[in-house]
Amino acid sequence: MSHLFTQPLKVINCGLESFARNLAQAGGEVETLSWQPPAMGDIQAGLDLAYLMQHPLVEQANKNAFQRYLDAQPTLVDVMPAAEAIPEMATRKLILHAGPPIAWNRMCGPVQGAIVGAILFEGWAASHEEAERLIMDGVIDMEPCHHYHAVGPMAGIISPSTPLFVVENRASGRRAYTNMNEGLGKVLRFGANSEEVIERLRWMRNELAPTLRVALRFSGDVELKPLMAQALHMGDEIHNRNAAATGLLMKRLVPALLGSGQPLDELRRVIAFILGNDHFFLNLSMAACKVMMDAAAHEPFSSLVTVMARNGVEFGVRLSGTGNRWFTAKANPVEGLFFPGYGVDDAAADLGDSAITETAGVGGFAMASSPAIVKFVGGTPDDAIANSRRMQFITLGGNGAFTLPSMNFAPTAAGIDARKVIDRNILPVINTGIAHRQAGIGQIGAGITTAPMPCFVEAIRALAEEVRRHTGETS
Repeated sequence: MSHLFTQPLKVINCGLESFARNLAQAGGEVETLSWQPPAMGDIQAGLDLAYLMQHPLVEQANKNAFQRYLDAQPTLVDVMPAAEAIPEMATRKLILHAGPPIAWNRMCGPVQGAIVGAILFEGWAASHEEAERLIMDGVIDMEPCHHYHAVGPMAGIISPSTPLFVVENRASGRRAYTNMNEGLGKVLRFGANSEEVIERLRWMRNELAPTLRVALRFSGDVELKPLMAQALHMGDEIHNRNAAATGLLMKRLVPALLGSGQPLDELRRVIAFILGNDHFFLNLSMAACKVMMDAAAHEPFSSLVTVMARNGVEFGVRLSGTGNRWFTAKANPVEGLFFPGYGVDDAAADLGDSAITETAGVGGFAMASSPAIVKFVGGTPDDAIANSRRMQFITLGGNGAFTLPSMNFAPTAAGIDARKVIDRNILPVINTGIAHRQAGIGQIGAGITTAPMPCFVEAIRALAEEVRRHTGETS
């Protein structure tokens, strides 16, 4: 021991940085590790995490769920009204919204505004005041899109007359649904509900959707996975940048549109609308990711995350091994770039179902493929690559169908493992638009956020309880 103190001082510091500073001042060579206790210091949750790590039931379940995700083949097969795609909407005044369940009086401004707009669009009320009375009287049912295998960006609103894209997993026959992207500016998904917004929705229902339905029947089904993979190689990350994917979709649809025999004026309007909106493919990307994650769902004992969604107040996750149960926490703010005249105080909390893209391994997980995205969400191209690399530490594997050219064509990190999120204190990264907290003002910026840790802590505790119940063990 006496020789120890005569040697150069080399220390690995784990914990408070102040310890490292004192050692460095004493002439020592110090390497500081960024570490904090797992599970936010929750002792019982930490014990639950230790119990689930390397547990044979969980390991096999994750292998099964992840393989079904990899095998999924999302395919655009139809366009139809929501009441046709989702039978429950044909018999009830039902409106679907983004994120986990939430009562009307707790909803953020954009979601409330969008729901009022949907009621006006459906013709259930003639004024905002009448629409709100219907809500307060309990006439309108409001539930999450995810409860009906559907997804929608931002407010996520789907009402019975809403035209939906129908995406089917060819490997299983199961379907997912999404509304159509309205474009930018004052739109329903940001809570706008003026006559201009309602009139656009009517046009989408009466002309855009029927035209696309005929074109799709003329062209045949559209496999989305290869299209998404190609878009990743062309600079998209298929969440906040969809320019390449939208172009590739139109390359497939325009010949079908022109050959379908529909009136030329209608075709001009439809083509101009889609080409004028680089985000048009976003909703299809979301439905494709939803059907892939649904393939991995309901595998008993799996810690794989199958849903991440936000309603502007709360962030919610679901695990494959805990079924339809939501684990929620307060939604994190979004750090990013604001349009001129707006700032943090104007922003709503994280909002929308579009985090299903990150859940499936694209979006923020694939930012390395889209260096230009940083001009929209902030940061640098190096930051984008760092985000994609960091996500490899919290996932079950990679998706070889989606590769990243800037990382030597490495597969995107995929299959978020709630255990690893807690154990490594690395939160799933999400790039997203920023909505104004008041209804109708619209998008005011874009940026980066993360899923809140308490969601995963709660989910792991529930999963450990499920495994113990099955094995007859006690905590």
